[in-house]
Amino acid sequence: MGLSEIRRKAGRDKATCYRHLCALEAAGLVEQNPATKRYRIGPAVLRWAAIREATVPRKASAETALRDLAEATGELAHLSLIDGARLQTLAQANSGQHSTRVVLEDLHLPFHATASGLAVLAHGAPAAAPRPMPLERYTAHTIDSPRALEVKLEQIRAEGFAVSAQGFELGVHGIAVPVFEGLGQVAGAVAVASVAARMTPELEHRIKQGLIEASRQITANWGGRTPASLDRIWSNFARTDGPQKAEEMA
Repeated sequence: MGLSEIRRKAGRDKATCYRHLCALEAAGLVEQNPATKRYRIGPAVLRWAAIREATVPRKASAETALRDLAEATGELAHLSLIDGARLQTLAQANSGQHSTRVVLEDLHLPFHATASGLAVLAHGAPAAAPRPMPLERYTAHTIDSPRALEVKLEQIRAEGFAVSAQGFELGVHGIAVPVFEGLGQVAGAVAVASVAARMTPELEHRIKQGLIEASRQITANWGGRTPASLDRIWSNFARTDGPQKAEEMA
């Protein structure tokens, strides 16, 4: 961005923004394109990213949990991180239990149309929330109104799981839960994508049980903490034996 655009977004005067940019440039955190005079991320960020990955290897620390989840459910397990106004897939694991499997080809996932995105929105990423209008429609099952989206998010917060039945891709049924870092901030989501025709109440229950375990493991590996309210919902769910028992308890 240029200095004028940075000033507008920061809500500060031009002189103050320029002083900050000079300090950041001296530290290598930003650099100025000599041809356009616009500022961009500097090379020091690469060193910071390398240090972060070396001390907290997100991908490596999540791969075991994803493999276990894929084998326990027989479906595709994947982990995604918040990347601006969408999710970026970090890792995935598939099971060899079925000849027909979901293949995750699009590594960028929208928030309102996927189980992963809905899980992130429901549990504390308002800055990443899509604008009120329009909500892009991917299939006939995509949530396409702000009111319907808010109702869906309330349901997810109450139940502890996000479900997207063919909202992003026809024939794919997704279930997801958030993962956390730091002091409880949402970092992304872990999800299972299944062939929709294969989904049964028993499989859904098994997937949810596996997602709880995977999220807790990944969150712990990342130094995070699951919020107490969500942890209570998951603990109550984990005590059920299956769909029938869950209905009896309700």
